[in-house]
Amino acid sequence: MTKESFIDADGQQIEIAHYDIEFRNVDFSYGEGRERRQVLHNVNLKIPEYSVTAIVGPSGSGKSTICNLIARFYDADSGSVRVGGHDVKEFTCDSLLSNISMVFQNVYLFHDTVRNNICFGKPDATEAEMVEAAKKACCHDFIMALPEGYDTVIGEGGGSLSGGEKQRISIARAILKDAPIIILDEATASVDPENEHLIQAAISELTKGKTIVTIAHRLATIEQADQILVVDDGQIIQKGTHKELVAVPGKYKDFVDIRSQSEGWKIG
Repeated sequence: MTKESFIDADGQQIEIAHYDIEFRNVDFSYGEGRERRQVLHNVNLKIPEYSVTAIVGPSGSGKSTICNLIARFYDADSGSVRVGGHDVKEFTCDSLLSNISMVFQNVYLFHDTVRNNICFGKPDATEAEMVEAAKKACCHDFIMALPEGYDTVIGEGGGSLSGGEKQRISIARAILKDAPIIILDEATASVDPENEHLIQAAISELTKGKTIVTIAHRLATIEQADQILVVDDGQIIQKGTHKELVAVPGKYKDFVDIRSQSEGWKIG
């Protein structure tokens, strides 16, 4: 089911001074009439600026929808989504998204040069800025090995590159944009160990000094988060730190126990 994205034409160019995020009594559903399916139910959350918030939960629980509402890909049915103290409906599309960079599992690259793909979020970037972003994202070396380096044209979707290479180019794009809010869907499950190491190094560079919202899959990331939100059936059923949540029976402790066994981790 789909729901049309909507941005008000009369939004304002707002420059925010703080980069916190808040949901107030948010409901959201896809579809209309009999096909209507509620995805979020009365969601309330606060994400302080410059903090790391990990969102965990089963597939289809509403994790991605929370991230999509922050960027206003859709509007909430009721309640409000606020960024920097302003309802996202107050912003123009450009002024809202200038504050947000997104890195998702399904990377989209244009049929264009590597250079233009990296500079998409900052078209006026200098050569030095672009190369520095690529180095921080651990992709400069493989780019230089391409036939035309940064001027190599890649197919739509980056078909000529590996999954790990595409992911690192998308992270370079986000590093270059340098937005204060990062929405991240960790995407290392389908790459080899070497690429996973490089992607994690790139993510570390991307997230320095930012407000981070991550749909987290790796225990190492979840454990280090300032706040963990456990989502199930469209509701936030637990909030807290790893230490707090693993100490009590519940969905989070079950999740950690399963991940610990499957990944061979030992949680202290």
